[in-house]
Amino acid sequence: MNVPSLPARRTATARAGAQASQLGLNPNDLVMAMLREGRRYQLVLASIFAGIALVALVAGLFLLPRKYTASTSVLAQESDIIQPLLENRAHATRAIDRAGLARTVVFGRKVMGQVLVAGGWMEDKPSATMQDRLIEQIRERTQITNARENLVQITYHDSEPERAFKVAEAMATLLIEESLASKERESREAYEFIDAQVRDYHRKLTEAEANLQAYRSANTDAQPSSATDSTARIGTLRTQVEQTRMSLMELRSREQALEAQLSGESAVTAVQTRETLYRTQLLELQGQLDTLLLSYTDKHPDVVRVRHQMADIQTAMREEEQRRTRPGAATADAGEVRMNPMYQELRSQLAQTRREIAAIQSRMSASEGLLDNEFGRSRRIAASESELAELTRDYEVNRDIYQDMLRRRENARVSMELDRERRGLTMRIQDPAQMPLRPSGLRFMHFALGGLLAAMMVPLGLLFLLVRFDPRVRSPRQLESRGTYALLSVVPAYRTPRDRRREVGRMMLSGSIVASVFLAYGLVYVLKQVAA
Repeated sequence: MNVPSLPARRTATARAGAQASQLGLNPNDLVMAMLREGRRYQLVLASIFAGIALVALVAGLFLLPRKYTASTSVLAQESDIIQPLLENRAHATRAIDRAGLARTVVFGRKVMGQVLVAGGWMEDKPSATMQDRLIEQIRERTQITNARENLVQITYHDSEPERAFKVAEAMATLLIEESLASKERESREAYEFIDAQVRDYHRKLTEAEANLQAYRSANTDAQPSSATDSTARIGTLRTQVEQTRMSLMELRSREQALEAQLSGESAVTAVQTRETLYRTQLLELQGQLDTLLLSYTDKHPDVVRVRHQMADIQTAMREEEQRRTRPGAATADAGEVRMNPMYQELRSQLAQTRREIAAIQSRMSASEGLLDNEFGRSRRIAASESELAELTRDYEVNRDIYQDMLRRRENARVSMELDRERRGLTMRIQDPAQMPLRPSGLRFMHFALGGLLAAMMVPLGLLFLLVRFDPRVRSPRQLESRGTYALLSVVPAYRTPRDRRREVGRMMLSGSIVASVFLAYGLVYVLKQVAA
């Protein structure tokens, strides 16, 4: 039997180990190998565990950012009693996106300046640039949302719980004050604007009324119903002229008929004295005068003419009487005049007709003169109608706008009073801010547990990598599975008492390191509970 030499055995053993390492270990062998390597490097693993755990603990204590969140909600409620009573009289402000309005108010420079004071940032007297940076940080840490339709929720987080509480409370209070003050200021400005417009239009209305009154005073025909009256007057005068013309034509026809009849009658049919003739004519004229005075005044042409005729006859009667009383006049007056009664009647009717013709001609001339004057008046009214219409239109437009502005001013005044007394829109803190007792988000407990988990997983990972990628043979089965020679026996490692003492010391030191880590975690936890 040929026995290979020692170098040949070593070469074969190394080749077999390389092949076995390429095959890997099964789970049981892998766990046993990790345990053996863990006992071998327990001090190193314990040190890695302690280092990671303590670093995590220190980072959780001093480097973990604490975030304390304070939240408050503001309820914006509209009056359900006053609004129906003042419908179409007062206009209450309605806001659909209350969260957007709240952000506009809260993130404004005025409110942010007061928030800096409430949060204590202004105690260090920061510069204007630093204030802008602080305001940007506050805006980033603030969240304003609509929890419900009329409920605005303000959430603010900070590293200090007291400051988070103060800032959230200040934001809610300032939001209510600024919103109500802005609404009141808006109503007051609207009222002042409408009141100024009312005064302006009152001045314009007064000027338009004065211009219209002055124009009407300067033009007596510039009246609202002048054109209608003139048209009616012209129609009436035209009717009168036509009727007078027809009457004149009838009288002229009668005159011609009487003249024809009179030409066929004898003038003298009876013997009468001149005095009797004069008296008869005087009586006839007196009858005509009485008839005319029933219809006309004393200044009428026919009345004046009849009076003149009567005066002439009376003068003739006086002269006849004087002539008869003179000496020697009796023989001369002995003759008598005999008049025809029919002739006298026709002559009287003819005279009456001629008088009526003269009266109607006079009346027609007067009517035609009045008609011409009315035509001239109509032309003047037409000439002034455009300017009068423009002045009237200006007056009516200013009057309508002025009356509308008066109603709007009254509505604005009622709205201003509602906002001044804060009855139109009520804003109050529904859920006040509370002092946050525990930080939100990632807490120290989570960070500490994560640090312990990382401290345990890192050594285990290192052991796994060491066993998995180390080329040395870890199990006899590796040699049996791919080796070219049969495995006869396994020689265990022999530990001397010194090695056992050294191993026990490493175990005690490793245990002390691990125990100190858990002791540190427990002490920090107790201190946290006491501080809370």
